[in-house]
Amino acid sequence: MIGQRLEHFRIVEKIGAGGMGIVYRAHDEQLDRDVAIKVLPAESFRDPSSRARLLREARTASKLNHPHICTIHEVGESEGQAFIAMEFVEGQPLSALLEGGALPVDRMLRYGVQLADALAHAHERGVVHRDLKSANVVVTPEGRAKVLDFGLAGRLSREDLTDATTQTQESTTLSGKIVGTLAYMAPEQLRGQPADERSDIWALGVMLYEMASGARPFKGQTGFELSSAILSQAPPPLPSGPGGPPPAPLRSVIERCLEKDPDRRYQRAGDVRRALEAIESGTAPTAWPAVKYALSRRRWPALLAGLAIVLAIVAALDVGGLRRRLLGGAVAPGLRSLAVLPVANLSGDPGQEYFTDGMTDALITDISKIGALKVISRTSVMQYKGAKKPLPEIARELKVDTVLEASAVSEAGRVRVTAQLIEAATDRHLWAESYERDMSSILALQSEVARAVARAIQVKLRPEEEKRLAGARAVNPATYEAYLRGMFHLNKETPADVQKGIAYLHAAVEKDPADPLAYAGLALGYIAIAHGADPTEDAMQRAKAAAATALKLDDTLPEALLASGFVKGYYEWQWEEADREIRRALDINPSSAEGYFHLSWFHALLGRMDEAIEEHIRAQELDPFNPANTAWLAELYRWEERYDEAAAEALKSIQMAPGFPVGHFVLGLVQQDRGMYDEAIASLQKAAEADPEWRWALGPTYVAAGRKDEARKLLAELK
Repeated sequence: MIGQRLEHFRIVEKIGAGGMGIVYRAHDEQLDRDVAIKVLPAESFRDPSSRARLLREARTASKLNHPHICTIHEVGESEGQAFIAMEFVEGQPLSALLEGGALPVDRMLRYGVQLADALAHAHERGVVHRDLKSANVVVTPEGRAKVLDFGLAGRLSREDLTDATTQTQESTTLSGKIVGTLAYMAPEQLRGQPADERSDIWALGVMLYEMASGARPFKGQTGFELSSAILSQAPPPLPSGPGGPPPAPLRSVIERCLEKDPDRRYQRAGDVRRALEAIESGTAPTAWPAVKYALSRRRWPALLAGLAIVLAIVAALDVGGLRRRLLGGAVAPGLRSLAVLPVANLSGDPGQEYFTDGMTDALITDISKIGALKVISRTSVMQYKGAKKPLPEIARELKVDTVLEASAVSEAGRVRVTAQLIEAATDRHLWAESYERDMSSILALQSEVARAVARAIQVKLRPEEEKRLAGARAVNPATYEAYLRGMFHLNKETPADVQKGIAYLHAAVEKDPADPLAYAGLALGYIAIAHGADPTEDAMQRAKAAAATALKLDDTLPEALLASGFVKGYYEWQWEEADREIRRALDINPSSAEGYFHLSWFHALLGRMDEAIEEHIRAQELDPFNPANTAWLAELYRWEERYDEAAAEALKSIQMAPGFPVGHFVLGLVQQDRGMYDEAIASLQKAAEADPEWRWALGPTYVAAGRKDEARKLLAELK
């Protein structure tokens, strides 16, 4: 099929094959992306009802939206050939990874948590995998496990199952069809009973055993021997792995997943995830007591009531800190800094980048309203968009202890978001949740995520913070889309994009004249024009009017307060009023790097240099990879004649962004102040090369260096 087309997919190469079809890498020519195409064999459809059922289940699975589940993009047919288009996941199958033997405990726990989380997400939405195995899990280069083929598992016929389980001689006739699956099948499936969520938990237990030992728990030379072992034998004790013997709590988790009786297993994948997370964090007990299931059902109510009374008394007294553990679980102390990584675009459509980038901005803004947290600003986190760095490395670079990952897709007036909070040092999942809402409730969804983050790391919200986050208003979906598109273009910062962004924001205002966000965006757009290469005379007046309207509609909107403070400070020279506006913005959004940046410069212009430098350093901490923050901090140091610090910060800015002129400009001024005229001129020439608007800075330096002819020539050119 190489080179052929299925609808708008061009087949590029074969990448795998199995009992449920051949898998190809293909190129989606409509959306310009690579996908994986599973071409379903005709024999997988024994009758029309089988065909309808499989396609229906695949479509149901396509609604799953989770970072550890391979996304199904499309289910279709072309000239009678059924196919399924899926996310193309780069990486190595877990089965291939395990050919090298057992994994270190920390790594297998990380994968185990991710897989259990994926199962929990699917099970909560009524989707059972039924063919979970290590060959159906891919580990990406970043160390993330992704489950493939949700909703695509073919149900074995009773004849196939009988053939496999009664086979008494070694044979390859069934190997491509079900022998690989047989090793992961739960006892109830072998007995011909339907698979449910607990069958997936059994398969997860087999994979956990594999990762911990490098071998499967049940073996047999034939299908009969293998199925007999699954039905009647206990798994061998786990041997020591690369890091020594597996911890006792891990053995207990695996043993409970592999209980023959499904009623004795974990009943929910979320319980498996929590048990594994407890082992990761070191809070699991050294062994879990055996659970007895022989109690009469009639005795359960009395037993539970008695247990509830005991727990209530013990928790009230906080014996051994039990109350905290019962109500919250263990969270490492001092988790107070966070980075929201760029929200992943699950649609695969580059045209939806405006939406996921806007979600990133909104989540940063809402979580930044929690005063106890330090939240890294947009400019610094957006450099990780599309990056494949491990999370602990990203966290070290940003100097945070937690990371929020999210993915989103918007379609047909609905938005689906999956988010997970991860402790960076351990890669431990602190919280994960999926949401689906009408677009009109998008602001409430973002606030809900912010409150969930606070709960996950046990931050108590102040009453005013709770009130702001709980008071999210409904939006007009068309207005909000225009707003997001407008901000998407403003953030690109090119003159053409700024104009395009303002056009979208005007459209947003026309759709809903009572939308404060749209007016705040307009104010920022006109400020960008006023400070751009080609300012218009009325740009700052328009910015002032838009900011005033936004504040009339919502006087707690940080974006509007910042815009108003900017106009009052840099345009009207009302420093004290500007200071008040910016401080109000920072009261509401204490992690606003932009707020601290402007507050710093207002104080510098008022001669309050100690405050100015302290505030600028705070802006730099919140936005560490913004070259403008670093370059202008260098200028403050220069004003104070702290030349070594000024030069160091200017060089740091240049290293971040060699094409950003301000770093070269400030370094040139430092060199000029030190009498290093040749070096200063070289630095200022680099600033002018980066942006010709900065050529003027060479004039005073030419004069100071005694190069008056060059100064006159430059002056004539600038005229």
